[in-house]
Amino acid sequence: MKRHHIRIVAFSLAAALALGGCASKEPMPNNGEKTQQGALIGALAGAALGAAVSHGDRGKGALIGAAVGAAAGGAIGYNLDKQAQEVADSMNTRVSQNEKEAIEHQDIVVTKTDKYVKITFKGGMMFQTNEATPTPEAQEKIRRLVEVLKNYPSTIVQVVGHTDSRGSYDYNLKLSQRRAWSVAEMLKKLGVKNKIYARGCSFSKPIVPNDTPEHMAMNRRVEIYLYPSEDDVIDACQ
Repeated sequence: MKRHHIRIVAFSLAAALALGGCASKEPMPNNGEKTQQGALIGALAGAALGAAVSHGDRGKGALIGAAVGAAAGGAIGYNLDKQAQEVADSMNTRVSQNEKEAIEHQDIVVTKTDKYVKITFKGGMMFQTNEATPTPEAQEKIRRLVEVLKNYPSTIVQVVGHTDSRGSYDYNLKLSQRRAWSVAEMLKKLGVKNKIYARGCSFSKPIVPNDTPEHMAMNRRVEIYLYPSEDDVIDACQ
């Protein structure tokens, strides 16, 4: 009996790995590792469940469960990748691998991780000095983002404001909060139904040291995080 269980587990793992490998080869733009990881995790979970609930052939149940799990897990990973690409396309940019390098040359940077998609708006493009109302150019970019969000009603949105280190922490905290709230409020007014969080970080999380005017301009920014679920939301000020 014990050897029978071992064979089922080994068979399930092999099926999961095979399915995960297939998922990584699908011709989807900027698909990458999240689709593969999602499919693999889903396959492993599905295989275990299929073996557990099967009353007859447990090996067959594991294979069916792996296939279903891979499809579901792959869909989660693919949605993140697809969402990142759609956002980048709407902003006339691309999905960048390195935010720090990209923001030196771009006003808007789209990046992604296994947990979220992030859009970074450089402050000079986003706001006038000491103002919290987005510039006309920034408002147009936000409208484009709204059109993408309409396709992802379950996405959790987090708007985060950052400043450079000039002035007191408290002053910059209030300014970063007002800017984050302003963008969040604009998203709502434009019809976004998603759950939205907004917060300011003052100058607690610089991308680069605040040692030159160019670096300070990089640190003055608003970030919009797009999460697939509440469990993925991070403390963006840490």
